[in-house]
Amino acid sequence: MSELTRLTIADARARLRGRDVSAVELTEAYLEAIDAANPALNAYVAVTHDKARAMAAASDARLAAGEAGALEGIPLGIKDLFATEGVHTQAGSHILDSFLPRYESTVTANLWADGAVMLGKLNMDEFAMGSSNETSYYGPVKNPWRAKGSNLDLVPGGSSGGSASAVAAFLCAGATATDTGGSIRQPAAFTGTVGIKPTYGRCSRWGTVAFASSLDQAGPIARDVRDAAILLKSMASVDDKDTTSVDRPVPDYEAALGKSVKGMKIGVPKEYRLDGMPEEIEALWQKGIDWMRDAGAEIVDISLPHTKYALPAYYIVAPAEASSNLARYDGVRYGLREAGADITAMYEKTRAAGFGREVKRRVMIGTYVLSAGYYDAYYVRAQKVRTLIKRDFETVFADGVDAILTPATPSAAFGIADQDMAADPVKMYLNDIFTVTVNMAGLPGIAVPAGLDKSGLPLGLQLIGRPFEEETLFQAGHVIEQAAGRFSPERWW
Repeated sequence: MSELTRLTIADARARLRGRDVSAVELTEAYLEAIDAANPALNAYVAVTHDKARAMAAASDARLAAGEAGALEGIPLGIKDLFATEGVHTQAGSHILDSFLPRYESTVTANLWADGAVMLGKLNMDEFAMGSSNETSYYGPVKNPWRAKGSNLDLVPGGSSGGSASAVAAFLCAGATATDTGGSIRQPAAFTGTVGIKPTYGRCSRWGTVAFASSLDQAGPIARDVRDAAILLKSMASVDDKDTTSVDRPVPDYEAALGKSVKGMKIGVPKEYRLDGMPEEIEALWQKGIDWMRDAGAEIVDISLPHTKYALPAYYIVAPAEASSNLARYDGVRYGLREAGADITAMYEKTRAAGFGREVKRRVMIGTYVLSAGYYDAYYVRAQKVRTLIKRDFETVFADGVDAILTPATPSAAFGIADQDMAADPVKMYLNDIFTVTVNMAGLPGIAVPAGLDKSGLPLGLQLIGRPFEEETLFQAGHVIEQAAGRFSPERWW
């Protein structure tokens, strides 16, 4: 493995600007690493060799002219949910076969405007529906981490499993991802990387394939907190094409790192102490509390009483929005088309062949809860619960709490094709138990690697912030990172 692929974004940025390395050299090192490792990890579904080399050469020209952008020459992987003009964009689904967009998502356009280089498109759960990256039409992604003394392949988390695996395995300097119920933070925790889901509206959703429109939000997965801050600065923007994007200045998130957290009030919610929670998760959480206290923060116990209703409410709201959003995939205009005797048969056969099992399950759930006679009983009630969850957070923040510290996941990564998970979808959904409240309330949340379990697998802690106060999360997350250290998997691929 080239030492160039081990550089953080911050380090690579300094070396590129110092002309110690060229963007072409850095990009070639990543392409070589991808070609060698991807057959084993399955993190990329498309590698854009020629496009990456052309973009890197253009970056070198701008660097030579003193016109470098904020991410000039930095090679990134892009989740297959983001539209990339003329490049494979299928949301991990068979139903979008051969779809090549004629437009660019706002998030990726922002990255290219700042000089970033596209290495390719990253694998993901189909339409972002999954917590393990096993629902992809392109097969499961493998976690670069393995338990000590074991050859068992582990999931990287989902739905942004390709993003997390590629970052952890040094197959890109950083990656775009999306989070609808934990799809940035859970994979980050499973792979020892940093992932931030920003406030709803901080990043434009235009050109990003929709799962649940009131919950989806783009964010980065990176190797450390500083890199995540650098990436979010470029990804975030207001956008006339997305009326849910918010017209607020984008701060210099990197400037928040290293600032003291003395006097910061960190809340610890009692409702997150679950029955049967593994001792390792409890111990890690306590360690995080101690680190924050030692850094000068005030720790306060808080209550978020409606947390227990978040997961069932989420699995009503999200499938309902998904059933509406996925109605557009019918074989008429783009993607897969299966022949039928008439247009109704064509619709039915195309959707039956094009959607995977988990997507079909959620579409049917969503259609059911929106149907006549059930809309008020399920969907309207879930939206009322959502309001109560949001109010819980507002009450806590009104009492002066600056951020909330919780575990990121209830366990470390589990095995691919885990029989318990495969047999019971609800067990899979429980992986999101610590993360869905953040999406329901539209808040920012960051997952930071905080330690290893007894098997040597990474575990993460989550910080939840006030709306549009991502700077606080970077500031506090950096404290955890400095105390815990950084973790990398042993190479087996």
